[in-house]
Amino acid sequence: MDTLNRQVDKTPLRYAIEIAVSLGLIILILAWGLMIISPFISLIIWGGVIAIASYTPFQKLCSVLGGNQKLAIALIALLGVSIVIVPTLMFADSLVKSATDLGQSVAAGTLQIPPPAASVQEWPLVGSKIHQIWTDAAANFTAFLQDNADQLKTVGKTILSKVAGAGLGIIELVFSILIAAVFLSNAEAASQTMQRFFRRLVGDQGEAMLDLSVATIRSVAVGVLGIALIQALLAGIGMIVVGVPAAGLWALFVLVVAIAQLPPWIILGPVIVYVFSVESSTTATMFMVWSLMVSFLDMFLKPIMLGRGVEAPMLVILLGAIGGMIMSGIIGLFVGAVVLAMAFKLVQAWLVMGDIDLSAEDSPGTQTPPAQE
Repeated sequence: MDTLNRQVDKTPLRYAIEIAVSLGLIILILAWGLMIISPFISLIIWGGVIAIASYTPFQKLCSVLGGNQKLAIALIALLGVSIVIVPTLMFADSLVKSATDLGQSVAAGTLQIPPPAASVQEWPLVGSKIHQIWTDAAANFTAFLQDNADQLKTVGKTILSKVAGAGLGIIELVFSILIAAVFLSNAEAASQTMQRFFRRLVGDQGEAMLDLSVATIRSVAVGVLGIALIQALLAGIGMIVVGVPAAGLWALFVLVVAIAQLPPWIILGPVIVYVFSVESSTTATMFMVWSLMVSFLDMFLKPIMLGRGVEAPMLVILLGAIGGMIMSGIIGLFVGAVVLAMAFKLVQAWLVMGDIDLSAEDSPGTQTPPAQE
């Protein structure tokens, strides 16, 4: 009898040990898999974002090509890679050529820098200092390099590190485009998988949450990236018209700043000052007005384009995009907007459920009848 009791007592303990071992193995395998895939998580997320944002153009292209999905996917992948690679190669070639010519001129002692205009001294805050540095470089550039070798070396290292980081980002973007092409080629299977995941996550509201996520990603792609591209394009056109050197590079800076949800006048402000120093007052004033219009263009376009088709307020999408970018970089634009929009909808559903419960409690038909004596 005592032996039987001991066996019965050990049965719950044995089950607990088996459950603990099973859970431990499952957690170990999942953690191990997450560690293996962690270098590719950002690429997969970017690929998913690109696939969702380009799915509607993909469908239209398929209809134009008579339903040939493989050709449509190949064209979209080729177009996306070309948009990234071609400007990068052009910029890199121009940068290498300029650096080579500069190095040869410095080595030969033939580099001549024109002296600054007198109006440079009138620039606010930094005008006199820039005028002095510019004057010293124009007088004897070789001596200027020798006197400021340490500072220039530090600046050079910083620039090289930034260029290397940008190059790595471009390579990652190319791989993300290829991953997006894979997602598009398996769009139905990927959609069914995500529907099952969201249903498992939030139950009956899974399909609605998935639709909200897709609409939010497309809204951010158009309302943030699209507006930033428009601002950069218009800024580049204005700089080309007035003859600003390296206008394409400055336009690229405007694009980066606009994507980061910062005002483009951070970049265009110094350019305006430069234009006032080299052009007539009329031309410079027209460029300043144009630049200010470009800088504040998003104030008019965002209420129209951001949040369109999304069952969440534009302010929620905007705050999610900005907060997500601060936390996770550019990919946070999409992740932050999606997460905050989903949180907003969940809070709304929770409040509605609370109202329903209160209504049920206040309804006379649901009141408990008094006890019979």
